[in-house]
Amino acid sequence: MNRDVTDEAGSKEMDTSMCLSPSQDHNPENLPYVHKVGVPRRQNLLKQFTASVKETFFVGNPFRPFKGQSRLGKFVLALQAVFPIVSWGKDYNLARFKGDLIAGLTIASLCIPQDIGYAKLANLPPQNGLYTSFVPPLIYAFMGSSRDIAIGPVAVVSLLLGSLLQNVIDPVKDALEYRRLAFTATFFAGITQFTLGFFRLGFLIDFLSHAAIVGFMGGAAITIALQQLKGLLGISNFTRKTDIVSVMRSVWGSLHHGWNWQTMAIGISFLAFLLLAKYIGKKNKKLFWVPAIAPMVCVILSTFLVYITHADKHGVQIVRHIKKGINPPSFKEIYFTGKYFGKGFRIGVLSGMIGLTEAIAIGRTFAAVKDYNLDGNKEMVALGTMNVVGSMTSCYVATGSFSRSAVNFMAGCNTAMSNIVMSCVVFLTLEFMTSLFKYTPNAILASIIISAVVGLIDVEAVSLLWKIDKFDFVACMGAFFGVVFVSVEIGLLIAVSISFAKILLQVTRPRTALLGNLPGTAVYRNILQYPEAKKVPGILIVRVDTAIYFSNSNYIKERILRWLTDEEEQLKKKGLPTIQYLVVEMSPVTDIDTSGIHAFEELYRSLQKRDVQLLLANPGPVVINKLHASKIATLIGESKIFLSVADAVRYVPKTEEP
Repeated sequence: MNRDVTDEAGSKEMDTSMCLSPSQDHNPENLPYVHKVGVPRRQNLLKQFTASVKETFFVGNPFRPFKGQSRLGKFVLALQAVFPIVSWGKDYNLARFKGDLIAGLTIASLCIPQDIGYAKLANLPPQNGLYTSFVPPLIYAFMGSSRDIAIGPVAVVSLLLGSLLQNVIDPVKDALEYRRLAFTATFFAGITQFTLGFFRLGFLIDFLSHAAIVGFMGGAAITIALQQLKGLLGISNFTRKTDIVSVMRSVWGSLHHGWNWQTMAIGISFLAFLLLAKYIGKKNKKLFWVPAIAPMVCVILSTFLVYITHADKHGVQIVRHIKKGINPPSFKEIYFTGKYFGKGFRIGVLSGMIGLTEAIAIGRTFAAVKDYNLDGNKEMVALGTMNVVGSMTSCYVATGSFSRSAVNFMAGCNTAMSNIVMSCVVFLTLEFMTSLFKYTPNAILASIIISAVVGLIDVEAVSLLWKIDKFDFVACMGAFFGVVFVSVEIGLLIAVSISFAKILLQVTRPRTALLGNLPGTAVYRNILQYPEAKKVPGILIVRVDTAIYFSNSNYIKERILRWLTDEEEQLKKKGLPTIQYLVVEMSPVTDIDTSGIHAFEELYRSLQKRDVQLLLANPGPVVINKLHASKIATLIGESKIFLSVADAVRYVPKTEEP
């Protein structure tokens, strides 16, 4: 019985000692040892700079495998780094090829009709779409590190390229100059991608937030679908603008004299078939091949239908002619000087960045599923190289297609060999089968594109954004409405602007929190998250949840003083003792610059005028070094810098006594 009483008394004494207020007397013999905040040895400036460069540009130390290797070994490793096919090719076997062959044939059946449609979306001849699925995938197969990406033209980049190019050159009146500008934009898209990868600047694409991408892609999908109403309804005179108001005005304006019922019957019936096939594939993953071959089935059936019924003579618009043969060289057609050089460069940079963002996102998604590493910088070099070579072989901007990559994955691809198989099928199509597409109705191409872009509208992601982060939802909707109601480039500008605005807002207006003590512990937590946390009488504990830089240092100082003013007003109303100590919890503060140092100096002097003592808890190694270097640690007092908030609350009163 006596032992139980003793234990209970001891535990109460421990709890009390852990949460002593500044007004309580302290007995040094009863207090546990307090570890001082460590001041790490200052690093050499050159070493610091080298470490920062390595962490920024050479994450994971890519040169580590080269250590201790012979010259031949280094050459082989370098070859494998540039051409990953050398690495996986040495272990390639027939079993793997079987999976890649099936996957390659499957995505080829999907890509051929899509390529013809996407070329029209970019206002280019249909053969340029097929060219883009021949040369770029071959280059990527040798240089790309993703096993699952299927390369070729995609809807969003085709729309972006088409809408930007037609603002410079009319694709109908001056088709040759338009193609030259398209090749120029493709060249600079490749140069942009290659440069980012070569100089390991891949982190720059992360500045376009996921929310902005979701909104931009959704808006682009709506815009693309609206553009296809021209082919789906058989309208001859259609607006060149992409905003929803202009498009709908053009559609309804031609209601009585521009719509063709035969075209509508073909387009709508086959669109229903494509959406049904997509639904079947989504419900049963084993039937992934149904939506994959559905576009080719539609092309074959509709072409045969138009041919035997002579529907082309009754207003049904058809493809008519696809140039036979593989890619002709186009290097001499690229603008390296003249009035179109700058415009081609600007359009190329925009298209390249969007293509890069889409490809990297797709590659990371499937790499995570299959549990292998994807080097983003290598991907950029591969994508850039294939687009530079593509621009010289009559291709326009190519990137990873999500729909084709998903089919490639589900079809059982093992390596990038599936892209080579697809390229071989496209080669055979260009050489021997282009004449078979003569009677393919444009309505079918419109149906294929509409069914393909439906998947870009991610309603679940938008719903999740609303639940998790309202600012992200606003960013998403801003990009979406910018694309739908204004233009693709304005939507992209809004997406980028909102992404940067969010970064600036978070940096310039960081979070701070009032901390309280969790009863019975030495733990101090946010009183909003833990309502049971109790404020310590006479002490205000504030946590700063970010690094302190010139952009936020003044705000943080003013916010802390506002916390103090508000707290003192509340205490005054209640007739309680005023605040004597301000503890700043600095665990989340990873860095501080000279502006932050000056802000703390100003905070210290403001607190002195209020007879409030400033205490710091748990500054990190970088912060404590700078505090000592700037003499702020001496100004505040070495004895007022603690390892934890609990230490500050427990020991400061004793050290303040005479």
